[in-house]
Amino acid sequence: MTFDITIPVLNEEPTLARQVGILHDFVLTHFSDPRQWRIIIADNGSTDRTFDIAHDLQQHYNNVIPLTVPRRGVGLALKTSWDQSTADIVGYMDLDLATDLGHFPEAYDAISGQGCDLVYGSRLHPQSEVINRPLKREISSRVFNFILQSYLQVGFSDGMCGFKFLRRDIYPRLYEHGARNDGWFFSTELLTVAEWLSLRLCELPVRWTDDVSSSRVKIVPLAKRYLRDMQELKKRKP
Repeated sequence: MTFDITIPVLNEEPTLARQVGILHDFVLTHFSDPRQWRIIIADNGSTDRTFDIAHDLQQHYNNVIPLTVPRRGVGLALKTSWDQSTADIVGYMDLDLATDLGHFPEAYDAISGQGCDLVYGSRLHPQSEVINRPLKREISSRVFNFILQSYLQVGFSDGMCGFKFLRRDIYPRLYEHGARNDGWFFSTELLTVAEWLSLRLCELPVRWTDDVSSSRVKIVPLAKRYLRDMQELKKRKP
């Protein structure tokens, strides 16, 4: 099965080339035919040299594709990438590679060999190993997921881990039934709508390392936005 890995980026000039190089070399080691896969760098509004570097990477790696997104928003970046994809599997991971890359072959196998429709990493799985995460972020994550499960009546454990892959042919259904947010909440919408539609979700325990130095998350404003997004999503429940 073919697959696209999308990396949403915004002003990542200092680390883009290094991180994409690490990801490319890892995937090539495990999937030796470069025609089977692509890495999509979805730039959603960078004002530094991020997009220029993405173009340079395309010259070095034939299957690295730079993509311009019309405005900012992680969800918009993913939707723009997946709308133009022809791969069997689409998904994304964060540029900081916080989720150990060793889990990607597991995710691929879960879809290609085990019949999963959507695979997601969970930092809250009992077998997961979470490294270097500040207590405040750990608590806020658990509170968010508790509210999410109660309010939207879902059972998945971690709505926001930046490591998700799905069969591309289910994406139009997810979009049609509510996975449309342009921001970070799109990640949660994918799981919520998939569960509402009784698709097969598969959870992966992961080794996840928090890169505190690169975090741009403002917990309180983000929490307020997520609560509004939950209300809007619930209105679209099938």
